[in-house]
Amino acid sequence: MKAIPLFSVACAVLIVGVALPTPEEGYKRYDGHKVYRVTASTREHLNLLKFIEDQAKEGILFWTSAGALNSDVDVMVSPEREDEILSTFESVGISYKTLIEDVQTLVENENPEIGWSLRADEATSLNWTAYHRLDVIYNWLDELAETYPDLVEVIVIGNSYEGRLIKGIKITFDEDNPGIFIEGGIHAREWITPATVTYLTNEILTSTNDAFNLIARAHNWFIFPSTNPDGYEYTHTTNRMWRKTRQPYDNDCWGADPNRNWDYYWLANGGASNNSCSETYAGSEPFSEVEVKALADYIATVSDKFYIYLSIHSYSQLILLPYGYTYDHLDNYEEAMHVGEIAAAALARRYGTEYIVGSTAEAIYVASGSSTDYVKAIHKTPIVYCYEFRDTGTYGFLLPAEQIIPNSLEFIDSLIAVIGETRNLGYPEIHTIG
Repeated sequence: MKAIPLFSVACAVLIVGVALPTPEEGYKRYDGHKVYRVTASTREHLNLLKFIEDQAKEGILFWTSAGALNSDVDVMVSPEREDEILSTFESVGISYKTLIEDVQTLVENENPEIGWSLRADEATSLNWTAYHRLDVIYNWLDELAETYPDLVEVIVIGNSYEGRLIKGIKITFDEDNPGIFIEGGIHAREWITPATVTYLTNEILTSTNDAFNLIARAHNWFIFPSTNPDGYEYTHTTNRMWRKTRQPYDNDCWGADPNRNWDYYWLANGGASNNSCSETYAGSEPFSEVEVKALADYIATVSDKFYIYLSIHSYSQLILLPYGYTYDHLDNYEEAMHVGEIAAAALARRYGTEYIVGSTAEAIYVASGSSTDYVKAIHKTPIVYCYEFRDTGTYGFLLPAEQIIPNSLEFIDSLIAVIGETRNLGYPEIHTIG
C-alpha cells in the first residue's frame, strides 16, 4: 500500500517537534539512515522543504537548509520515515537522489584510530590523525601555555550551561601586532573545525616554513577551537549528529543554535526558527545561550586588537561573507569578495579542492543572528568570513579523520592568501570597540 505523505502541502498548522534523545538513552546509532540530496525547483518545493525542516520531526534531519530555488538540500532520513518522506517528495514532484546509503557506516569509519564507540576517551594526547574529546583539546591548550610561557596565554571566557570551561588561547608575538580571531566548533557535530583550528595553532607555534612564520609572527592570535563545549562533548558521548547547545527548552527539546543567537537582527527575515525543537532554533532571546554571551563579551574587550575574524564550520566548501540576514551587501563588499576569491584560488592549488565565494544570504540561504554578522556590524571588523570546510556531501559532517591534515593544509594556504591580500588593500586599519 502506498504510504501517506508525511506533510500536506496546504498544511498551515505548526506541528510540535519530537525531542531528540536524552543522554540517558546511550549512544545513538544511525543504522539504515540515508542522506538524500533534494532539489527544490519551484517555490512550492522550497516552502515545503522549509516547513518540513522547521518541524524537527524525529527521523528527519536536515544536514543543509533549504535556500534558493534549484539549490541542493541534504536530508538524513531514518528507515522508519523513508517511505513517508519519499512519498511526500514524489507527490509534489521534488527530485531526489541517494547521497549516503548508511550513515552508521560513516560514523564507524570516521575515527578509526580511536574507534567509533566514543563514550570512553581512549586518546590522551592530541594529534591530527584522529578526532579528540574536549578534555584532550583543553589539556593540549594548557600544555602550550606551559611550553611557550612567553607567547601563549590560556583564556577562559566563562562556563557553559553544563559548567564546562569555554577555553581558548591568545598567542602574542608582539603587543603591537595586529590580530586575527579564529572561532571554531560553534556547531557541535562539525568535528573537522576544532581539529583544523588546533592544527593551525600548532603550525603558528612550531612551523619550520620561513614564509609562513614571517606572516604568523607578524600577528597576534585569538583562538577558540570549541565554542560550544557541551554540544561537542555530547556528540562524543550520546549523539554524533547533535548541532546545538544543551540548555533545556520547552516541548522537551534541548539547545539552541549558537550561530542564530547573536544580538544582531536576531530571528529576522526567516533566518532562524522559533521552534525550540528545530536545528536552527534562535533561542528564547538574543544571547540566551551563555556560551554565545561569553564569547560576545570577550570579543567586545579585544575587538580593537584584530582586523580579521574567521568563523569555522563544515560542510559545503564555501567562503561566506556577511551578511546572512539580508541580501544587502557589505560596505566593503567588492574588497571582501576579491580577497575571498584570492583565498579560494590559493586553497585549490594544493589538492584541487574548489570553494565557492559569496555572501551568506546569496550563496546559501538567509541566516540571521550569526557571529559573523554580529562581529562585522557591531565591531566594524574589516575582514570577516565564515568558512564551510570539506566536503560537498560524500561524507558531510562525518569527514574521515584522514582528511584532517589535508583540510588543514589547504585552509592555511587560503589564510596566508587572505592575510596577504588584505594587507595589500591597506588593512589593518585601527578600529574602535563597538
